[in-house]
Amino acid sequence: MRRLGSVQQKIPCVFLTGVKEEPSRKRDCQSFQVVATETVNPLALEVSIHSALATEKLDGTCCYVTLYQGEPHLWARLDRKPNKQAEKRFKRHQRAQQSCEDFTWNVEEDFKSVPESWIPAHRVKHHNGRPMPDEHGHTPGWVPVEKSNKQYCWHASVVDYEARAALVLRPCTGDENMLEITAVPLADLQEQTLELIGTNVNANPYKLGNKKQPVHCLVPHGSIAVRKPPPVDFQQLLCWFQESSEGQVEGIVWHCRDGTLVKVHRHHLGLKWPDGDPCLSNRPVVIRVEEHTNGFFPSFSILHGRSFSRLQDVQLEP
Repeated sequence: MRRLGSVQQKIPCVFLTGVKEEPSRKRDCQSFQVVATETVNPLALEVSIHSALATEKLDGTCCYVTLYQGEPHLWARLDRKPNKQAEKRFKRHQRAQQSCEDFTWNVEEDFKSVPESWIPAHRVKHHNGRPMPDEHGHTPGWVPVEKSNKQYCWHASVVDYEARAALVLRPCTGDENMLEITAVPLADLQEQTLELIGTNVNANPYKLGNKKQPVHCLVPHGSIAVRKPPPVDFQQLLCWFQESSEGQVEGIVWHCRDGTLVKVHRHHLGLKWPDGDPCLSNRPVVIRVEEHTNGFFPSFSILHGRSFSRLQDVQLEP
C-alpha cells in the first residue's frame, strides 16, 4: 500500500452523486450543487470501504514534498486550466450536450501557460509526451515553493530550506487526543502530500492566529484519524455530521487497503461548512519547535514546550 495521504488526483465521493439546480454552497460562482444520493459508490465497495481507515478531510490547500534541484522541497498545487476561449467552447458544449463527454481539447492552444518548473501530478494521462486534462479540462500539477514568490508566501512560511525542515501539525505519539506542532525534516516527508492550513488560507475555518500574527502549518494527509467513525451509510453519516462533536469536520477521507482514496464532504449531504467550532480547532496541542533561522520558526521556538488547551488558542508573540 502507498503511504497514507498521497492526494494527487480528484477523490471520488463515497456515494453516487447527482446535480441539483440551485446555487452551490461550496463555490460562489457555481449555479448548481453536486449532491450525494443514498447509493454507495460501487468503486467504494470494490476497494472494501467498510474496512478502510477514516480520516479527517482538511480545509486548506494541497501541498507535496518531492525533490527539486536534487533536494527535498515543498511544492504548491497548481492545476493547468483552460484559457477563456477554450472555457467558453467547453461550456457551450456542456449546455448543448448536458455532458462533458466527446469534447476535444487542443492541448497546444487551449490552456493557460504554467511555469517551466511545473510538473503534472501522478497518474495524469499523457499523449505524445504531453500531459492530458481531465474531463473538465484541468490538469492537476505542482510548482516548487520559492521564498521569493509572493504568491506562495504562506507556503514559504512553513518551510526552512536552510534547516531542511517543515512546520507540521500532527498527533502526538502515544496520545491520540493531543496534537503537536513540530519541525519535521523535509526528507521524512518526501513523496507525501499535506494540507496547508492557517490564517490566510480558505478564510481560516480553524481560527488560527490573526492578521498581525498569522499562524500556518502543514498537516500530513491521513494523519488525523476519525475516532469512532460512523458506518458508510447516508443517514448515519448525516446524523453524525449534525449531532456528534467529532462530526464538526469538513468531511471524511477513507484510505483503503490498496491505496485508493474515497471521500464525503458536508456539502455532498447538503450541510454547511464551517458550522460552529471545527473539531480540530478544539483539540489540545503542544509546541515542540527548537530554534530555526527563517520563516515563522523563531516565533514558534519561543513557545517551545508550551501546551494549549485548544489549537485555536495558539498565539504567536510579536
